[in-house]
Amino acid sequence: MLYLVLGLTFVTVFFLVQGIYYTVYRDKIIVAQRIEEIISMNEKQQIEDELDRPFFERVVRPVLERIALSLGKAIPAKKRISLQRKLLAAGNPLDLSPNEFMVIQYALTLLLPVIGIVVVLPLGWSPVGMVAVVALGGTIGFLLPEYYLKAKSAARQEEIQDTLPDVLDLLTVSVEAGLGFDAAMVKVVEKIKGVLSQECARMLQEVKMGKPRRDALKDLGVRTGVEDVQSFVGAVIQADQLGVSIGNVLRVQSEQMRQKRRQRAEQKAMKAPVKMLIPLIIFIFPTIFIVVLGPAAIQVLKTF
Repeated sequence: MLYLVLGLTFVTVFFLVQGIYYTVYRDKIIVAQRIEEIISMNEKQQIEDELDRPFFERVVRPVLERIALSLGKAIPAKKRISLQRKLLAAGNPLDLSPNEFMVIQYALTLLLPVIGIVVVLPLGWSPVGMVAVVALGGTIGFLLPEYYLKAKSAARQEEIQDTLPDVLDLLTVSVEAGLGFDAAMVKVVEKIKGVLSQECARMLQEVKMGKPRRDALKDLGVRTGVEDVQSFVGAVIQADQLGVSIGNVLRVQSEQMRQKRRQRAEQKAMKAPVKMLIPLIIFIFPTIFIVVLGPAAIQVLKTF
């Protein structure tokens, strides 16, 4: 009985102390539990967000950043600036920095020869052939990223050149309707889609962040790398400095850009016959000769 009474007394005192403690610190306990739930939910959400990111962003980019950090000191500043301009002209694919791009280029230069050796080794090629494969793989690995940037830049600049007259028309109409230049640019971003519209949106964002409009326009011309856009930017900046009506400047620029687009189309049309000549000579003319002269050749062979 004594042990039973002592046990019941202990349990009663324990739950009584627990009840008093919970009653006094109830709010703090609830807040602590809520904080723990929020932290666990945030950690879970962060993990889900991390898993939703592309493989390149989760795995490849951190490795590139670490290697690029150590490689950046060895790259000359002139080379880095030139590569930065090429990346801007190409639309900054994958949001790569110059150092990261150089890491990819060097990695391909080393990786493609290794792949070539692995493929050629079971075939039993001679050492001269393996050396040729290594040289060819290294050359392709080094030049392939550069070619990708050039192709990306060319496609992007061609799209900008084709879109620029329409952008200038909309700017002209908007400015003559009473809108300011920045408000007209907002209309361009809303109504026209494409690379040039994205660059205009970036320019407006820079102006909102406090960058002078003149500098933002100059950066727009540098990023696009298109001579027509740089001419348009220069005309707008000059009109702003001299106090000339921007509407008249935009109308003149629009007419000039449409004339240039028409001239480019005529130039491509003039090049078309020359480009068609090679397929005609290689593929079509031999077939025509076989069809036309074949029966006559057969008759001659039968005769003799």
